[in-house]
Amino acid sequence: MKIEKEKMLAGELYDPADPQLCRERDRCRDLCLLLNTTREDQKDERQRLLTELFGKQTDAWVQPPFFCDYGSNIRLGTKVFFNFNCVVLDVAPVTIGSNTLFGPSVQIYTATHPINAAERRKWLESAKPIMIGSDVWVGGGAIICPGVAIGDRSVIAAGSVVTRDVPPDTVVAGNPARVIRALPPEASEGI
Repeated sequence: MKIEKEKMLAGELYDPADPQLCRERDRCRDLCLLLNTTREDQKDERQRLLTELFGKQTDAWVQPPFFCDYGSNIRLGTKVFFNFNCVVLDVAPVTIGSNTLFGPSVQIYTATHPINAAERRKWLESAKPIMIGSDVWVGGGAIICPGVAIGDRSVIAAGSVVTRDVPPDTVVAGNPARVIRALPPEASEGI
């Protein structure tokens, strides 16, 4: 029989009140609190905390405040930038390619709940992984919903709600986000 963490990572319904998961979230929130209280002249301390939070060394630039559920389910390429007040609900894996930029208050949600109210009353939830390619720019206030894949070199306009996959080399905008234009090949040359 699977433990709750295995169910969670498999995208199955799981109990978020499981003691192991609560301990892991508490650890993550404590690390986020420490990160969010660092000063600008404490760059080395920020990097140390990010390494502990993500479980591996990173050159990501995370501008506090930053919030996530586990940290260990976030996989980053090189040179990723999170601006102020980003939230990553990494119940399922969140994979982010290199040279990807997040504007302020971007929210990335892998967590989801049953549509049926009787099911929700059981306080079970599930999650779907999110994949964000390399050289992506996500504008401020955008929301990335569970299960979405965003292609390389795409641009997500500020305030967009991304509910379905985004092809590479496109600009999407709106709620729900829709492709508003393709980026010409020359726009991605030299990246």
